[in-house]
Amino acid sequence: MWYHVFSLRWSPSMEKRRSGILLHMTSLPSPFGIGDLGPWAHRFADFLSQSRQTYWQVLPFNPTDSAMGNSPYSSPSAFAGNKLLISPEGLVESGFLTPEEVGIVPSFPEGRCDFASLIPYKTHLLHLAYECFRNTHRQEKDYETFCRKNRPWLDDFALFMVIKKRFGGVIWSEWDPDLRDRRGPALKKFEADYRDELEREKFFQYLFFRQWLALKLYCNQKGIQLLGDLPIYVNYDSADVWKHPELFKLTEERKPLVVAGVPPDYFSKTGQLWGNPIYRWEALRKTRYAWWFNRISHNLQFVDALRIDHFRGLVSYWEIPAHETTAVNGHWVKGPADHFFRALLKRFPGFSLIAEDLGLITPDVKETMDRFGFPGMKVLVFAFGGDLGTHPYLPHNYISNDIVYTGTHDNNTARGWFEEETSPDDRQRLFRYLGREIGSDQVSLELIRLAMMSVAKLVMIPMQDLLGLGQEGRMNHPSVVHGNWEWRLLPSQVMDGVAEFLKDLTETYGRAT
Repeated sequence: MWYHVFSLRWSPSMEKRRSGILLHMTSLPSPFGIGDLGPWAHRFADFLSQSRQTYWQVLPFNPTDSAMGNSPYSSPSAFAGNKLLISPEGLVESGFLTPEEVGIVPSFPEGRCDFASLIPYKTHLLHLAYECFRNTHRQEKDYETFCRKNRPWLDDFALFMVIKKRFGGVIWSEWDPDLRDRRGPALKKFEADYRDELEREKFFQYLFFRQWLALKLYCNQKGIQLLGDLPIYVNYDSADVWKHPELFKLTEERKPLVVAGVPPDYFSKTGQLWGNPIYRWEALRKTRYAWWFNRISHNLQFVDALRIDHFRGLVSYWEIPAHETTAVNGHWVKGPADHFFRALLKRFPGFSLIAEDLGLITPDVKETMDRFGFPGMKVLVFAFGGDLGTHPYLPHNYISNDIVYTGTHDNNTARGWFEEETSPDDRQRLFRYLGREIGSDQVSLELIRLAMMSVAKLVMIPMQDLLGLGQEGRMNHPSVVHGNWEWRLLPSQVMDGVAEFLKDLTETYGRAT
């Protein structure tokens, strides 16, 4: 059940006018402090089906780290799944937990993720599930099949997580040199000494992907396709860099030589210093981009389409000396672009990707997208800061290959933007474009209408904008480490009336499934 032949092409639905909702899994309702892959995920798929949507876009599903602000874009693995998304109710259904074990739940906030309290609670439940598995051998053959099929990444991920724990959470470059440098005898001894802890980490991955595949099947049966998100970079402190240091620009001491980010832009006056290591593209090219293509293939087993976050970094990327404290003093370096995409399409004939092409986009990025036919993104809350006739984010300048969003996870909600961030001139441009003045309670709906009626083949609406929420619904503030990724949908907000409203809009503008 774990691996299947995947035809790497857009589904036929991508050739028609379609729409969908952007909502990360952590934002779903759940009694356990964080959205998960359980009953509410399936109910949300029902909501999408009822409202005649085609796509459910989620953020990356990889493990998160409290030290990195619980960001889904900062993970210790580009392949593993986030164990916090495992549904306790699903574990009861599978026989790994009893109803009594999940019957007494702490009083978690309904409308946000309180990571400090939910992480130890959910970890405790997962440990109970593992003890059940170890004692009963339930689903053991399926687990063994999963481990065998995923061995290329799974064993090293488990090793990385357990070694890191044994060294008190320090960065891998500060481990004992034998383990840091992956010397065979040291790794074998560690595996023998910590076999049970390694099995537990692998078991959590088994649970995650089993539940994810069940949800994906349910969505697909409802006519809903999952749109995933692939961060261009990986964390330095990750199993990927530990296992493949030769693929990254590191010093002889295996510390970052240069790091990733973006120059000053709309989001930050000093740019964004992400700190991720930069790829050695010449080394990747010699392997025919094996690591990258394995990563893409892996992700496409669990989603139906992929967006590459910070797509422009494959064309040219902002490289910053590792000692810098902001992203200002970086410089542009040419990326692999043409050779990489030619190799990609040769490996996966007919495949296309959604390009996240926001921020400072130079002509070479647009030329690459046009050459390979990659659809790009248009964001309506960015559209009213300039000339109405020529602004590329205004609907009259779209082409059918565009994908339009009212907003993204990185900016304010439409209402929050209108109330907190627009200047009087911005508002006047918006009113002029709409042909009338509107209030803050109407702005989300009006932007959704503009998106839906546009020529763009796909419209993606953040759930917060569908609900007309203000800045309290914002998901992320770029360059701010803490306090992000906490917003959650309330059960009362997933109402039949909202589904009927969205269905009417979708049918009116010819985007219904």
